[in-house]
Amino acid sequence: MERQENQVQTVEEFTARSLSLAQAREALGVSRRTLYYWIKRGRLQTRRTPMGSQRVLVESVKAGSLQRH
Repeated sequence: MERQENQVQTVEEFTARSLSLAQAREALGVSRRTLYYWIKRGRLQTRRTPMGSQRVLVESVKAGSLQRH
């Protein structure tokens, strides 16, 4: 079965160790503002790449998706 282009990946489908901010936002179904708030509050863990991009750790995204109501 092929994936529709506009279909969002679920958290469980990610195999990488980290996600872009856009991928994390889409997987969690939250706004960009909420994603940054969660990062600031420590709900999501991030790492900086050598080029300075911020990546969200998949494990923290999985934990965040379990905490959503």
